[in-house]
Amino acid sequence: MNILIIGSGGRESAFAWKLSQSQQCSQIFIAPGNAGTGQYGTNVNIAVTDFEGIKQFALANAVDMVLVGPEEPLVKGIHDFFLADEQVKHIPVIGPQAEGAQLEGSKDFSKQFMSRHNIPAAASQTFTQETLQEGLAFVATIGLPVVLKADGLAAGKGVLICTTVEEAQLELVEMLSNAKFGAASSKVVVEQFLRGIELSVFVLTDGDNYKILPSAKDYKRIGEGDTGLNTGGMGSISPVPFADETFIKKVEDRVIIPTIEGLKKDGIPYKGFIFIGLMNCDGDPYMIEYNCRMGDPETESVMLRIETDLVELLQGVADGNLNEKELSISDKVAVTVVCVAGGYPGEYLKNKVISGIENVRGSQVFHAGTSFNADGEVITTGGRVLAITTLQDNLFNALQQATADASRIYYDGVYFRKDIGFDLI
Repeated sequence: MNILIIGSGGRESAFAWKLSQSQQCSQIFIAPGNAGTGQYGTNVNIAVTDFEGIKQFALANAVDMVLVGPEEPLVKGIHDFFLADEQVKHIPVIGPQAEGAQLEGSKDFSKQFMSRHNIPAAASQTFTQETLQEGLAFVATIGLPVVLKADGLAAGKGVLICTTVEEAQLELVEMLSNAKFGAASSKVVVEQFLRGIELSVFVLTDGDNYKILPSAKDYKRIGEGDTGLNTGGMGSISPVPFADETFIKKVEDRVIIPTIEGLKKDGIPYKGFIFIGLMNCDGDPYMIEYNCRMGDPETESVMLRIETDLVELLQGVADGNLNEKELSISDKVAVTVVCVAGGYPGEYLKNKVISGIENVRGSQVFHAGTSFNADGEVITTGGRVLAITTLQDNLFNALQQATADASRIYYDGVYFRKDIGFDLI
């Protein structure tokens, strides 16, 4: 079986690593991939939104399945593009069609979906430039802190948590009137702040049946002790200690089943991953957000714990018989520590030569923002550069191993958090 992975980050590296272990996989292609994905398959220089280029490559290389990593091609309709084309409609695409991808593509759409299907979530209202005055008034009544979310995709940067009414009102004006996040903030969801501990639960569905994948917790802030600016993710752990069987059963009953049934009721076909971002509020799960794909860096941790052949599960999604597939999950603990570029998440250093990857002893190194220079050396190209991931018997050992291995890697400006997961010990 020939599989084409769309994307170039740590998530796609973890997918490629996992698929490369399958006896059913003869060739893996990654478009565009990075400096690390080439060890699992063949990198293809095609942009994630070049649907025509992806189609031509799929035809020329007898691709049997397309696995979409990032949200942008899904929201822009890569699955719909394949279904509408006679030449490639037979190739299954793992990832929802554009309408289902609106669960991530529009915060307003997803909040309305949660409300319609009685999925527990924070109270909220949506405002536009035309209803700005009503929004300013609503901000003053919802309680502090106030959460402001740009409706559209903003590369993980469209959420603000404001600690005063004045700050929230100022930011709402910036987002709606001055396009702080471009077109993404032409609508803004103003939301109640939920107090608790965040976690992510991942679901794989064929539209009728579903499998609950391992839970994970990621760490967004740049600084140790969860301080400083938000990033795309500085690390992750799986499983989440407090997400025991009882808690996950609540998630299944109150969130997962209503989500799958809600999609069916609304006539929205959905084949792929659903990321369910949750807050554990005193033992009860509340929805924060949906993503229409796997999270990053959580995928890196989750993939190490899935013992089942991933091709089998993806084939179950394509064929609509996911319920017939077995899912086996390791009891061990996975930890991911992300090495980032100097200056990230602001303007960051690029094109720095990376050394020491060969010294890593007990972890997988999943490349994220890397490439090769003219001399064939691996260099940094993105803000998040490498995801160092280990699987150990317990959380403490996993944290020690991943942190030790991250420290064996060097490039100019290298930085990683040394406290990932220590809040849970």
